[in-house]
Amino acid sequence: MPEPTNSPTTGVQPATQPATGVQPVSGVQPGVPFQDLTKWATKAPEGETLISTAYRDKVTDDLKFVENKPGVHKPDPILVADNVTRKFGGMTAVDVSHFEIERHGITALIGPNGAGKTTFFNLMTGFDTPNTGTWQFDGKDMAHVQPEKVARMGMVRTFQLTKVMSRLTVLDNMLLGAPVQPGEGMFRALFPGMWRKQEQANIEKAEALLERFLLIKKKDDYAGALSGGQRKLLEMARALMSDPKLVMLDEPMAGVNPALKQSLLDHIMALREEGTTVLFVEHDINMVRHIADWVTVMAEGKIVAEGQPKSVMNDPAVIDAYLGAHANVDLGDDSVLEDLKEA
Repeated sequence: MPEPTNSPTTGVQPATQPATGVQPVSGVQPGVPFQDLTKWATKAPEGETLISTAYRDKVTDDLKFVENKPGVHKPDPILVADNVTRKFGGMTAVDVSHFEIERHGITALIGPNGAGKTTFFNLMTGFDTPNTGTWQFDGKDMAHVQPEKVARMGMVRTFQLTKVMSRLTVLDNMLLGAPVQPGEGMFRALFPGMWRKQEQANIEKAEALLERFLLIKKKDDYAGALSGGQRKLLEMARALMSDPKLVMLDEPMAGVNPALKQSLLDHIMALREEGTTVLFVEHDINMVRHIADWVTVMAEGKIVAEGQPKSVMNDPAVIDAYLGAHANVDLGDDSVLEDLKEA
C-alpha cells in the first residue's frame, strides 16, 4: 500500500482510498474529507489553488455532451425514477415520466411554488406513497421502502422546515443521526462495556462535524435556542452522521441570514469533493447558477426542462414557469389586453 502524501496546499495527510476512476488533482485523492475545504470551497486564499476539484471536473466532463431536454439519460446516474405520479383528489401534484441524478454531482431542482418539488422529495425518501411509479437508488429498488431504511441505504434528506429536537442539546441531536448505536438495545444497555467504545466514537464524529459547521460552541445548548440558519446547519451536519451517498436538501437557504448563506454554499460544494451526491431545491437562481452542475425544472408536477445552468436559465419553458408567458406584456395597454382576451 502506498504511503499517504502531504497536500501541497494544506499539509493535510489524506488517507489512502481505493481507486475511483477519478484522477487526483494536485496530488489530492477524491473522497477524502479536507479539514480546510469548507473555509474556502468557492474562493481560494490569495496565492493558493483549490484543494481538489476532481469530482467537479469528472461531472463536468460526464455531462458535457448530455442533451438539454426533460428526462434525459445521464452517464452515471445514482437515482433513477420512472412514471412517478402522486394525486391528491382530482389534482396531480407529481407526474414525472423519467428523472435521473448524476453521481457525485450537484443537481438543483427548481420551479415555482406548488410545482411538486417537496412532494417529489417525499416520494423518493419514503415519506409519501405514489399512485404509480418505480425508482432505484444505486441500483436498488426503493419502492415501498420505509424512510428509516432509505436513510440507512445512503439517501438522506433535510426538510424545508427544520426538524430539530428543540429540548435536546445540539450534541444529542447529532447523536440521533449516528447509524450504529448498540447501546439502544434493551439487553446491551445493561452492559456499558458492550457499547461505550462505539458511543465515544459517535461523540467524536459529532463534535468533528459541529466543528466543521461552526456549531461546536453550541454543542451543550438546547437546539431550540439556535437561530434559523444555525438549525439549517445542524440539520445538514446531522445528515452527514450516517455518511450518506446522496444528500437531498429542501430549500437549504430559506430563512437563512445572508451572513450564513456563503457558509452553507461552501459546505454544499465541499460535500461534492468528498464524493457525496447532492440534490437540492432552491428558489435563489443566482445561488443555483453558482454551484449547480445540472438543473432540473419542475412546473405543475412535470419536469419541463433540464440542462446546464446557463442554458436552462434562458429556456422559454423555464421563463414561462416562473414568470408566465406574458411576463413582458404591458397590461396597462388596453389594446394589448383586448388582443390577449381574443387569444
